[in-house]
Amino acid sequence: QVQLVESGGGLLQAGGSLRISCAASGRTFSSYAMGWFRQAPGKEREFVAAISWSGGNAYYADSVKGRFTISRDNAKNTVYLQMNSLKPEDTAVYYCAAKNSRSELGYIHQNMYDYWGQGTQVTVSS
Repeated sequence: QVQLVESGGGLLQAGGSLRISCAASGRTFSSYAMGWFRQAPGKEREFVAAISWSGGNAYYADSVKGRFTISRDNAKNTVYLQMNSLKPEDTAVYYCAAKNSRSELGYIHQNMYDYWGQGTQVTVSS
């Protein structure tokens, strides 16, 4: 069982930067591939970024590639999403997710994940 708690969301202007975090409970965090997803008002939840259990491989949605960076610190049981050059269309609730996997893969499909956090709101004004 893994519990995920996101933090760091907020309100900021377009062009700004923000780092959100996801802290995981349990001692087996390094056994999990992690992902970030987001859901904007009136839209379906979509993939943002994913990282393998070791941090060796990362994957990004085209809409955030070059602006967002996913990383993890297994010693701190935490995964991060650094968001730069934010746009109003990045406004959404951001969710982290965990999948029990020790392969060097990241997972872009939300139905492959085992655990989800409650989300953190990111609002970007124009």
